[in-house]
Amino acid sequence: MSYAVREALAAFRRAPVLAGLSAAMVGLALFVVGLFALATYNLQLALAAIEERVEVVVYLRDDTRQSEIDMVLEELTAIPEVRLVSYVSKRDALERARTELPEFGELFMTAEVNPLPQSLEIELRPGDRSPRVVERVAAAAEGYPFVEDAQYGREWVDRLFALRRIGLASTAVLGGAFALVAALIIGTALRIAIFARREEIYVMRLVGATSSFIRRPFLLEGAIAGLGGGILACLLTYGTYRGVYSYLFEIAWVPGTWILGGLAVGSVFGMFSSALAIRRHLREV
Repeated sequence: MSYAVREALAAFRRAPVLAGLSAAMVGLALFVVGLFALATYNLQLALAAIEERVEVVVYLRDDTRQSEIDMVLEELTAIPEVRLVSYVSKRDALERARTELPEFGELFMTAEVNPLPQSLEIELRPGDRSPRVVERVAAAAEGYPFVEDAQYGREWVDRLFALRRIGLASTAVLGGAFALVAALIIGTALRIAIFARREEIYVMRLVGATSSFIRRPFLLEGAIAGLGGGILACLLTYGTYRGVYSYLFEIAWVPGTWILGGLAVGSVFGMFSSALAIRRHLREV
């Protein structure tokens, strides 16, 4: 293994331009993947923020007794998917309307009778906000005789989760396509580097070196080039993130685990592409 390390480092010293070109091509290929990952992560955050607003609002009749309100609060809270049930009185609803709808403030101030109903706001647990769960909770609330209506914006919820499904499908398809293109570019770059050393491989064959002995330095060289390209891609992606954040709009930076994963993927791609290229040249000699 020490020989493989020495030879891999010596290869970078002997042909620094070619090694730098290989790492740069790897970096540019992974940079495209990094941009897609940055966009995908922020899309996930945006959808998650919208999904947090999914709730069921249950409107109660004005003649509902306090005992009935306590009963429905207890029973709805016992539903496994329900996180919290809050009671909003007619007075609280009026105060909230005056604060959140100032354009109708005069109407609410001059009204002799409070026109707003008392209600229950049902907040669901994270991960349990699918259309099926929301509809089931709303149906359970509508089963009480003193409930006038239960609303949750059916079309809005359906469109939200349809958008989430489209986002996941796009992530899988486009992410896989970008990764494939990156793998092809990485493989081409490393094959060029190995082709430039085909005479060295031929001489090693003549002196009796085994295929595994010849292969190890090239695999390590490919892994180092892939790691260098991964670092370059991370720097380019971060520079793009800072530019967008400073001059266009605020976005979030990807988690550290994603960065470590990108560096690992770069190293693996480099090693795998190098293995394919060296295998081809070993067959030729």
